[in-house]
Amino acid sequence: MSASPAADEPDGAPRIATLDILRGIAILAILFMNVTEMGASMTANWSDLRHLGWSASDQTVWWLRTILIEGTPRAMLQMLFGAGMLILTDRIAARSSDPFAVPLRYGWRNLVLWAFGMAHMLLLLWPGDILHSYAIAALVACLFRELPPRALLVLGLSYAAFTMALGVSTVAHRTADPAAAAASAARVAAADAAAIAREDAFGHGTMAQWTAGQRAVSIERLRDDEIVIVWEAAATMLIGAALFRWGVLQGQWSRRRYRWLLIAGYGIGVPLRLYGGWEATGASGGIDIAWLWEDAARLAMTMGHLAAVMLLLDSARGRQLLQPFVAAGRTALTLYVAQTLIVSWAIFSPIGLGLYGRLDWTAMMAVALAVNALLLRGANVYVRHFRMAPVEWAWRSIVELKVLPLRGAATRTP
Repeated sequence: MSASPAADEPDGAPRIATLDILRGIAILAILFMNVTEMGASMTANWSDLRHLGWSASDQTVWWLRTILIEGTPRAMLQMLFGAGMLILTDRIAARSSDPFAVPLRYGWRNLVLWAFGMAHMLLLLWPGDILHSYAIAALVACLFRELPPRALLVLGLSYAAFTMALGVSTVAHRTADPAAAAASAARVAAADAAAIAREDAFGHGTMAQWTAGQRAVSIERLRDDEIVIVWEAAATMLIGAALFRWGVLQGQWSRRRYRWLLIAGYGIGVPLRLYGGWEATGASGGIDIAWLWEDAARLAMTMGHLAAVMLLLDSARGRQLLQPFVAAGRTALTLYVAQTLIVSWAIFSPIGLGLYGRLDWTAMMAVALAVNALLLRGANVYVRHFRMAPVEWAWRSIVELKVLPLRGAATRTP
């Protein structure tokens, strides 16, 4: 089971087409999550769903997004980072007997990526940047690269296990003292309302106000959430490393095993997501508990999506359908930055169309779909003429401390 071969890396190392396809799908799908945080209050996205609109069509797209997409592009990218960590570090180790070669070479690569992520966050003003967090998480995951796959998987499930254990303890405490729980919930609701008001104010403000507001949100995220984000990413990278060692990400399993993986992933993930969505809409009327298994649901749905892609690749029609995503996977960093420039800057910022807060859930999903179609088409045209996309080229040129060739298609005919 395999897709058509992708182009080689600039250094001649082969690329794995299935990884490019998965990466291309994930980097485009992540815009369906980010667009609402670019075009409306980030806080309202999880604390006040109706703030973004709640018509019948809004509810439909919100439910589809919540069940199918919520967190899964992020999880897939993290898993692919784990696979890439193994590919790169194995390659470095094979070329050098120096015990410091892997940490120095791989560390430098991720230090440069971290700098790109910080620029994306603080200069291009996208508070939701993942690059800087993944660069740190990859260095943490790299410490465990030589463990057997089962050990990698166990460590990779540590974050989901921790959140579940913490959640059980928290729910038990709230149940034991409902008055304190109600007071705490009221304080959180008041803080969320204040955050929404601040974000809406600079979203509708001048360019200077928007710039200061976006940067303030970025700094707040770095201060309050970075450790948790890095832990989640590093843990999921270890799961990806285990899946790579087992050949799951490369399409090396049988169709039967992928079918069982699909059934298990969706069989666990969909019911958990349905309950979580029901609770998020305020229908439960009691103590929220869905966040206990949020990461478990995210991982389960991601495994279902992974299996679905691999099953599609087992047919000629499926390979033809997914082949365009190879180009998206090869240009993923550039597409990610392009999403910020097109959506956050050109569509929602005060110097763009200024549509912040003016689109509902349905319209924003339509924007994401249209932008993704444009980027997917552009990526396929681009790779016919260039070896690397612009952001990838800049990153790798700095890593190599030399200007790498940019022009000249590297795509081979299968």
